[in-house]
Amino acid sequence: MRSLALKAVTWRKSSYSNSDGGACVEVSDDFPTVVPVRDSKTEHGPVLTFEADGWASFVTAVKRGELGT
Repeated sequence: MRSLALKAVTWRKSSYSNSDGGACVEVSDDFPTVVPVRDSKTEHGPVLTFEADGWASFVTAVKRGELGT
C-alpha cells in the first residue's frame, strides 16, 4: 500500500469515546478507499489503515452487538 499524507487529516472521535475513562480512537473520513485509525491519546503515534468496506462492516457489527464483550 502506498503511503498516505496524514499531516492535514481531519480526525473525529465518537461521542461515546472516553465516556467511562476507557481507550479512545479517532478515525478520518478524508480518503475514499481507506480509513486511518489512531489512538487519540497518542496523536503523533502510529496510524492503522483499514479498507473502507472492511471498516464499515466492523462498525456495523459493533453497532449490532455481534462481537461480544
